[in-house]
Amino acid sequence: MNKNEMIDLMTGVRSSKKTYYTELKKTVDELKKKNLQLEIMNDITKNMNGDLDIHLILRNVVDKLKRLVSFDDCHFIILYEEDPTLLHICPNGPCELNIESKDQLHSIKEPIQINVEILPAFPEKEQLLSLQIETLLLIPVYGKNEEIGILTFGRKNNTAWLKEELDFLKQLSNQLALTFENALLYMEVLHSKQEWEDTFKAVEDMIVVFDREGGVYKSNDAAKDFFELEPLKKASQALIQETFSLDKPGFQELLLQQGAIMEMHAYPIQNKEQQVYGVIAYYKNVTERRKMEAQLLHADKLGAIGEMAAGIAHELNSPLTAIIGNSQLLLRSTLPEHHDYNLLTDIQNCGDRCRQIVKSLLTFSRQDEYKFHYYSMNEAIHQVLNLLKFQLEKKQIFIHLSLQEDLPYIKGSQQQIEQIIINLLLNAKDALSDLDESAPKTITIQTFLEEEYMIVQVADNGTGIEAERLPLIFHPFHTTKDRDKGTGLGLSVSLGIAKDHGGKIDVWSTPGQGSIFSLKIPLPTEDERSE
Repeated sequence: MNKNEMIDLMTGVRSSKKTYYTELKKTVDELKKKNLQLEIMNDITKNMNGDLDIHLILRNVVDKLKRLVSFDDCHFIILYEEDPTLLHICPNGPCELNIESKDQLHSIKEPIQINVEILPAFPEKEQLLSLQIETLLLIPVYGKNEEIGILTFGRKNNTAWLKEELDFLKQLSNQLALTFENALLYMEVLHSKQEWEDTFKAVEDMIVVFDREGGVYKSNDAAKDFFELEPLKKASQALIQETFSLDKPGFQELLLQQGAIMEMHAYPIQNKEQQVYGVIAYYKNVTERRKMEAQLLHADKLGAIGEMAAGIAHELNSPLTAIIGNSQLLLRSTLPEHHDYNLLTDIQNCGDRCRQIVKSLLTFSRQDEYKFHYYSMNEAIHQVLNLLKFQLEKKQIFIHLSLQEDLPYIKGSQQQIEQIIINLLLNAKDALSDLDESAPKTITIQTFLEEEYMIVQVADNGTGIEAERLPLIFHPFHTTKDRDKGTGLGLSVSLGIAKDHGGKIDVWSTPGQGSIFSLKIPLPTEDERSE
């Protein structure tokens, strides 16, 4: 095969050497152009699943695009937003968009070539004329569901656009539409995901997502900050596995070691095949609510007891009046030497004692007196002892009083403070009841001043409290007594009353040696004393 035949085979035409190289160069240029087009399309496609920045996307391809298409100005008008936005792509620089009506932009459905001079009110018309742009090509960018924008190319001359240029720019607009749609969808999903995560984190109650093995897949900030998360997860496993197996929501109440009470709701998570692959556990800390409910229940019971005590006291007053009055009349006519004199004296003294107990019951039962006023702390202690003295003596408990005599009057609710002292004495009595009958049983009550506080201390030499139980004794329902002997509300209510008075209750205890409870009530200020 000679050279000419080879040229014929390579070019497909009978040509000279010069023609051969011309055709070859043309083919190479076409290939370069095709490669450049593919590069531009590829550059746009790279942004398909990334953040949407139209300006950056177009700026990245405009230099390559100018090697394929001749233009002097390029804009992109965004139409998918509520208000149109104009992006100045080439030459790069700031621009403003002032459109009185958007209808003229939305009406563009196909590529349009138009002379700028005869262009109707179009954004940037004056700027285009100042840049000597004579012709403008408008190419709409349409997605599947909505208009995305309009791509504009300006030329400083009236050169017509070639068909191959228009075809490529239409392909470019289709690719841009696909990229923008995917980017918008990506941003919408990202935004929804961020909203969900923000909501998940913002919930104050704990939310934990468990996998099938019972491990934590995800949790919100409230759960991460919870101080007993590990014991909580362990206590939740039974309900988590039950929710997996039964494929239905579940509920349980959890009592943690530190006294926290949690309500737990468990909900199964299903995939497309209706298979449970996770469980959402929702925890609500109801400790304070239960404490309040307990206090309300206790207050309601106290109210009922107060009413009953008031009724009994009034019923006892009548016979006591007769007993005391008749004994006094008989004593007036009886000489001290008479053998009945001591009996009559005992009757009068017992009657007086009963009257004092009845008076204390009436005072304790008066709900309308739960108002702050000035009272004597030592007097409050004596009132309580009048109520409890018989119970304590029956248990062979010796009461040692060490009351500071010059204590100032203190402002508060005497009946509520008496309730604290009653609870402390009854707890001390129970602690001493567990001792051997031959062992000495003593309760010491002290009052004194310490800095800006008045202190009431109730100490016993009873069984004491274990160190691990000390942080729990003020929690509602925490008790070591039998069900019929205590509810675990006394110290919880007492602490609430102390806080209402601006005070607190401290406790020290050693197992086998006894306990000391210290009620601290702040002294009235100078302003309060002058009222």
